[in-house]
Amino acid sequence: MFGLSKLFSSKSVQKQPIIAALAAYRSAAFAVGIDEKFIDSISENDDKSLQITLSLPFAAQSEMPLVELHLSDALNIAVSIKSKVDIKEPAKFKGIKHIVLIASGKGGVGKSTTAVNLAGALKAEGAKVGILDADIYGPSIPMLLGLVGAEPKTKDNKQLQPFYANGIKAQSIGFLVPSDDATVWRGPMASGALSQLLNETDWGELDYLIVDMPPGTGDIQLTMSQKVPASGTVIVTTPQDLALADAQKGIAMFNKVNVPVLGLIENMSHYICSHCGEANHVFGKEGAQKLAHKHGVPVLSHIPLAIDIREYSEQGKLIANDNNAAISKTYSAAARLIASTLYYQQHHNSIEIVISED
Repeated sequence: MFGLSKLFSSKSVQKQPIIAALAAYRSAAFAVGIDEKFIDSISENDDKSLQITLSLPFAAQSEMPLVELHLSDALNIAVSIKSKVDIKEPAKFKGIKHIVLIASGKGGVGKSTTAVNLAGALKAEGAKVGILDADIYGPSIPMLLGLVGAEPKTKDNKQLQPFYANGIKAQSIGFLVPSDDATVWRGPMASGALSQLLNETDWGELDYLIVDMPPGTGDIQLTMSQKVPASGTVIVTTPQDLALADAQKGIAMFNKVNVPVLGLIENMSHYICSHCGEANHVFGKEGAQKLAHKHGVPVLSHIPLAIDIREYSEQGKLIANDNNAAISKTYSAAARLIASTLYYQQHHNSIEIVISED
């Protein structure tokens, strides 16, 4: 414990104990510690409390109340933190700093719902976020964002303007093809359409672009994984053995094209009984942990099977944006872990991404 006399000796704030306490902060939603270089300023308030201003190099603003509690306890003094997300890394693609592929080995595991809620959670954490619906044969993002029937617009007849909903910029093949029409395209044609959507959308400056990939590990997925300068991918699965077997194929594919697998998200992980409040693992248990352990990657989140997720989705709303919904904290923690892992990867474990020009 550090008292007032040590922190405010010589009529100035002694930074070293504060820096040490920040560095000692640990969280399941952080892949890194809080470095001294995150600190913009430390000052003393009139009431002898501490005011700390941080610039976060990854999206994690909702973690700051927990950091305040940690510092207040460690330093034995009231601490308040002001923070902003300021990602200084160079853009990987146009004005986009990180492209994150959300993938699954098979359909029906809730990949699109997870993708759009992760995008919403990253936005809530203070980042500038977009989402690209690359699921050519089953675009879901227009419905999940309440944009069904929206028609694409362009300012110069060259670049498409992204739609804006729930604080997220969005683009989807679903805006270009009528929702009641079947998209019957061969692989090269579909891949070309996706590349065009990515390249010809005026995204502006984004911290994170979430790409909702088509399910499976076929030609489209392989081509897109090679052409998109992705920072990493997140594999969505459910606990069933069949889904896990397909998720295994997805991990193998991304390993072959040198796209880092940031981790697994186990969707429909369990069901909370409305009567007794206990978790029922109706689709199996610990499958994602075993697969993650096998490949040396983390399980980023266990998302429950919950009626609230479906109800929000059908209304074109994001449950991740509702702070009163318990499940929003699950998406938020996953978003912070993804964002901090990307920062750690960039600064501690640099991996060259191979981009094909074919």
